[in-house]
Amino acid sequence: MRARDLAVEYETVGVDADAMAAARLMAEHRLPALLVVDDEGVPKAVLPASQMIKILVPAYVIDDPTLAAVVDERHADRLCQALKGRTVRDCLSKSVPAPPVAEPDATALEVAALMAQVRSPLVAVVEENEGGIRLLGVITAAHLLERLLLAAS
Repeated sequence: MRARDLAVEYETVGVDADAMAAARLMAEHRLPALLVVDDEGVPKAVLPASQMIKILVPAYVIDDPTLAAVVDERHADRLCQALKGRTVRDCLSKSVPAPPVAEPDATALEVAALMAQVRSPLVAVVEENEGGIRLLGVITAAHLLERLLLAAS
């Protein structure tokens, strides 16, 4: 199996997209992460759902998780308001690494090794040519695992 055969269409968002819309996209499609692209569609970052959740949780609760028990449900139900007025760029960690990228001819093992090395729930498959970089699709960890298990049967 080659990366081009494993890659599927996947939701992407721009760095300046609305954070609330990005969170809705993640939730509605149950995505482990979003691929963040620039204006030309070139992968720039991976925004894991866990990072989005971290933005919702007040810093004082992250510092002391026992405080979560004292926050009333009415307040907890409004956690997503923390995303209002923010962009995807605001949600990325300050030291966001480049997203993991595989060439179309990369093997399943190469993709798995890359995914494991950078601990990313997805890998972008891109093709470079004289016109620039073109996103062919994305391989998620779940999809890769499914395909590897099928091959093992």
